Amino acid sequence: MKIAVSGKGGVGKTTFCAYLIKALNESGYKVLAIDADPDANLASALGIELDDDMVPISEMKALIEERTETKLGTIGGIFKLNPKVDDLPDRLSIEREGIRLMVLGGIKKGGIGCVCPESTLLKNLVRHLVLDRREAVVMDMEAGLEHLGRGTAIGVDAFIVVVEPGRRSIMTAKNTKRLADDLGIKRTYIVANKIRGKEDREFIENSLKGLPILGYIPFSIQLVEADIRSVAPYELDKGILNMVKDILQDLRGEL
Repeated sequence: MKIAVSGKGGVGKTTFCAYLIKALNESGYKVLAIDADPDANLASALGIELDDDMVPISEMKALIEERTETKLGTIGGIFKLNPKVDDLPDRLSIEREGIRLMVLGGIKKGGIGCVCPESTLLKNLVRHLVLDRREAVVMDMEAGLEHLGRGTAIGVDAFIVVVEPGRRSIMTAKNTKRLADDLGIKRTYIVANKIRGKEDREFIENSLKGLPILGYIPFSIQLVEADIRSVAPYELDKGILNMVKDILQDLRGEL
């Protein structure tokens, strides 16, 4: 099962990813968690401490130069478009309690669609993760879907957009859905987060008509406390973990 998760910053996307990863893990899946958001926070949401000297793959200059056979910073250089990446998940991931984590990072230059050694390595790596790996893969992505190419996107089993009650969140969800459609992603779902009551549910339903909603997750002060204490959210609010397990079961039925 290969799942990509996106959403506007602050909606609880990374927190939902952590719950989904934990739900898959407790359901017997071997899980590879991918932090593909330039604002990388998935490790802390999973309760994993990263070494101070660990950097995202997008910032590993020596690795990028070796695999793409180029020199970064040069103008007009030629580089390899199909670098070797199949050994990187095992080499560059951290494992904790049956969950492996990789931090990809983002491309800070070149704009959308940048064809550069950094983006080439990351896109080939994501293609390998989605199309070739046999374990469950959950990707915590930014709204721009930076690391997904068209061929890779078709291999994604489910694309989940996390929203909260708010106009900007809804607008981001609609824009992200259009990007997903352009990439050929066939199954896009909504998960509504920070729901305070009936009015919030109705607002989400009315604003996103035609998009399947997998579930509604209530606002939880315990998740705020988990963030303050730098512990995994499911350590403090196990009720939401059960809700996400129900969402996972429904998703498996859809697929």
